[in-house]
Amino acid sequence: MTLSDTTEIHQFPCLNDNFGVLVHDSESGTTVAIDVPEAMTYEKALAEKGWNLTHILITHHHWDHVQGLGELKQNTGATVYGPARSRQKILELDRTVEDGDHIKCGPYEIKAIATPGHTLDQISWYFPAIRMAHTGDTLFSLGCGRVFEGDKEMMWSSLEKLSRELPDDTAIYCGHEYTQANANFALTIEPGNADLQARAEEVAQTRASGGATLPTLMSREKATNPFLRAGEASVADALGMTGRSAAEVFAEIRTRKDNA
Repeated sequence: MTLSDTTEIHQFPCLNDNFGVLVHDSESGTTVAIDVPEAMTYEKALAEKGWNLTHILITHHHWDHVQGLGELKQNTGATVYGPARSRQKILELDRTVEDGDHIKCGPYEIKAIATPGHTLDQISWYFPAIRMAHTGDTLFSLGCGRVFEGDKEMMWSSLEKLSRELPDDTAIYCGHEYTQANANFALTIEPGNADLQARAEEVAQTRASGGATLPTLMSREKATNPFLRAGEASVADALGMTGRSAAEVFAEIRTRKDNA
C-alpha cells in the first residue's frame, strides 16, 4: 500500500476567494493544513471529516494566509512549520525551514521550496510521495502572484524553479480562486494557443456551475500559463520581444497583468 492509497486531500473555500487545504492520511491519522485564512472554516471542515489536525504548514506571512493561525493552533495543538524569514512576523511558528529543507509530518516527507517574489519569505510545499504541491501565492492556475516584496526577476526565477523541481504530474494547489480572470488575461498574451483556448472554455464552464478550478496540473500550467511560458519563443514573438530574455518577457507580462 502506498501513501497515495491512504491519502485524502480536502479543499474548501475560505474568506472571499481563498482556499483551505487539508491533507489526511487514513492509516496514521495525520492531518496537515496548509495556510489558515480563518480558523472557523478549518474547524468546521475538520469536524465534518472527523479528522484531528496534527500539523500546519504556512506559505507566507500575508494576513489572508495566517489570520486564523493562532486560534487554530490553540484549539488543536497542531505543530506549525513556516519560513525562517517569517520568525518575527508569525509568532506561532514551532519550526522554521529554509530552501531545500525536508520535514516529516507523520508519513509524509515534505520539501520546502523557497519561491520568493510575491513576498520574500514565500515557501512552496511539495509532497513527492503523493505528487502534490501547494504554491501559496507564487504560482496560480493560469497566473502568478503580484510582486510585492521582491522584484520581477526574482519571481521569474521562482517560477522557473517550480518548473524544474515539480514533475509534470504534480497536482498544484494554491491560495486563491483567480483562474477565470487569469484565463481571460492569458488569452491576450497567447490568443493562438489552442490548449489555452480549450482550457479557458473549460474554466468558464466550471465557474458558471460554481465549481473550483483547482487543483491544476503542472503539465497544464506549462502548456497554458503565460507566466510559466515566458521562455517560449512563441510568447516572445507574440509580444514583439523576439530575442529578449525570458526574464524580460516575464516582466512585460507581469506589468501588463498589473495594469489590466
